[in-house]
Amino acid sequence: MTTERLSAFEAVNRYFADAARLIELDDDMARILTTTYREISVQVPVRLDDGSLIVAQGYRVQHNGARGPYKGGIRYHPDAGLEEVRALASLMTWKTALVDVPFGGAKGGIAIDPSGMSQAELQRMTRRFAHGIAHVIGPYRDIPAPDMNTNAQTMAWVMDAYGQGHGYTPAIVTGKPLGLGGAPGREAATGRGVIDVLAAHAERTGMELAGTTVAVQGFGNVGSFAAMHAAQRGCKVVAVSDQWGAIRNDAGLDVDAIATTVKAGAKVVEADGDHEVITNDELLAGPCDVLIPAALDEQLHQGNAADVQARVVVEAANYPTTPTADDILVDRGIVVVPDVLANAGGVIGSYFEWAMNVQQFQWKEERFNAELADKLRVAYAATAAFAESHSCTLRQASFAIGIQRVADASRLRGYI
Repeated sequence: MTTERLSAFEAVNRYFADAARLIELDDDMARILTTTYREISVQVPVRLDDGSLIVAQGYRVQHNGARGPYKGGIRYHPDAGLEEVRALASLMTWKTALVDVPFGGAKGGIAIDPSGMSQAELQRMTRRFAHGIAHVIGPYRDIPAPDMNTNAQTMAWVMDAYGQGHGYTPAIVTGKPLGLGGAPGREAATGRGVIDVLAAHAERTGMELAGTTVAVQGFGNVGSFAAMHAAQRGCKVVAVSDQWGAIRNDAGLDVDAIATTVKAGAKVVEADGDHEVITNDELLAGPCDVLIPAALDEQLHQGNAADVQARVVVEAANYPTTPTADDILVDRGIVVVPDVLANAGGVIGSYFEWAMNVQQFQWKEERFNAELADKLRVAYAATAAFAESHSCTLRQASFAIGIQRVADASRLRGYI
C-alpha cells in the first residue's frame, strides 16, 4: 500500500506508472509523458474597487499536445499553485485521449480566493491573466475552459481579451455564454456525463439504476447537474453537500428544489424540506450504493477510505481519491470509476463546442446530449473490456488506454 506523502503531480504519476507497466511502455517515452511541455507563471496585479492593489500568481501548464491543441480549464482557488495545475494538466492529457477527442492536456489557474471579489474585480483580474498567457493560447494551440470558481462569464472575458489582439475568435475558449458561440448542453455536460457513465457501468454489471441510492459531495456545477440527472434516471439521491455542510434523507431528497435554492444564493443546509443536517465527512461515510465526490481533490484519503460504505465510487471531481485511498477501496472490493472517465463529459462537450465554433454551425441540444452519451458509452466499454482482459482496475485501464494513444501519436509525429 502506498503512503500519503505524495504531491498531486506525484500521485497522478503513480497512477501513470501502474498503467504504464500494463502496456510495457518504454522508459524513454515514460520520461516524456511524465513531464510537462511548457509551464507559464505570470504576475496578476489587480486593482480592487477600494483602490488597493493585490498581486496574485497565475499559471498555465501545457502537459502534452501530441494529439491536438492543449485543452483544459482555468480555476480560481488559493490552492491553484503550480504543483496542482501540473497534476490537473496531465489528467487532461489522459482524459482527452481516453475519450478520443483531438486535444492534448493543459490546465490553468490563479492562486486566489475569489469569493469576496466583485464582478468588476474579477473581470480586471481575468483580463490581466488572459493578456499574460495570450502568446501561448489559440484556437489551434491551447483552448481554455471554465473550472472551479470560473464560469461562462469568465470565458467571455477571456475571449474578448484575446480578441482585442486577434479579432473575433470564439473558438479560443469553450464553456462560453450561448450568445457568444456557446453550445446548448455544455453547462450540464460534465454532470450529465457522470450519470451517463454510471448508466453504462450499471448496464454492463447488471446494476439496476431505479432505486439506487446516491450521495453527492459537492453541489456546484458538476455536482448539482449530476444529482439532478441521477434523480431523472430513477436514482434516489439521499445526500448532497456544499462547502458549508450536507443534508440527508434516506427516503430521497427533492434535488430540483435544492438546486433552485442554491441557485438563488442559499446554502444546501438552508434548503427547505424533510432532511437532517450532517457533515461532509458523514456524507462520505454514509450508507449508499453510489458515492459521487464532486468537490475538491483528495477528499477520499487514508483517514476515511475504510469508512466508505458505497459499492461504487464515481469520481466527478478531479483527483478526489489519493493513491492510498484507491488501494484501500480496491482491497475492499469497491469499484472506482476514475475521474479521467467519469467527468470526461466536460471536455467532450468542449470538443463539440469548439468544432461548432470552427465550422460556425450550432447543433441542437438533443444532438449534443446524444453524441455526448454515445462517446462516453464507447469510452466506458473500452475501459471495462481492457480491465477485464488485463485483470486490472478501471483506473489502471483508463490510464493505460490514454497513455497508449498519446505514446502512439508521439511516435508517429517523430517526437522521440
